[in-house]
Amino acid sequence: MSSGWYIIGLGNPSAKYKNTRHNAGFAVIDEIARVYGVDLKVRGSVETGEGVIEGAGVTLIKPLTYMNRSGSVVWSQLRMNSAHSIVIHDDIDMAPGKLKIKAGGGAGGHKGILSIIETSGTRDFLRIKIGVGKDALIPVEDYVLMRFPPGEAALIKEVVSLAASAAACVISEGIAVAMNKFNKRLDTPDETQSGRRGND
Repeated sequence: MSSGWYIIGLGNPSAKYKNTRHNAGFAVIDEIARVYGVDLKVRGSVETGEGVIEGAGVTLIKPLTYMNRSGSVVWSQLRMNSAHSIVIHDDIDMAPGKLKIKAGGGAGGHKGILSIIETSGTRDFLRIKIGVGKDALIPVEDYVLMRFPPGEAALIKEVVSLAASAAACVISEGIAVAMNKFNKRLDTPDETQSGRRGND
């Protein structure tokens, strides 16, 4: 099938990173695949599958090159079809359970997004950002590789499901409608104190 849309979820491969904060993008891809019956298979350095969402052909992609090298396997898709590419990733500057759809922008310190921008040469792709929060007492590089605590499990399950719905909405109704529907979840303060910029 010739795909009209690419949905790329960022994370780290191997079982030890499953359900960690940095793998929020992987979790959303798995949810989309479950809801829309897409069969994901490992093909070289990606786990991928093709299907249909709301009448549109899509390719789901999970880079298996580790977060810092995400762009090395998806740069061509972004370069050729950035207007119809959605990248889903974690964001430490949003509280757990928050979701934000954004068009373009910089990396904001996210190494997976930075890798994609550097290798594809474009930042003009859509993002769905999943809030994972942070802890002032734990270094960021350690925090994002930790699993969500039991108290956040239901919240994260909900936002992963919402992110899957948000991606479908972008495809079927356009980014403006999707932003209006899903970004309203940011109506309460979610920025935590940090010297690091948000992913805007």
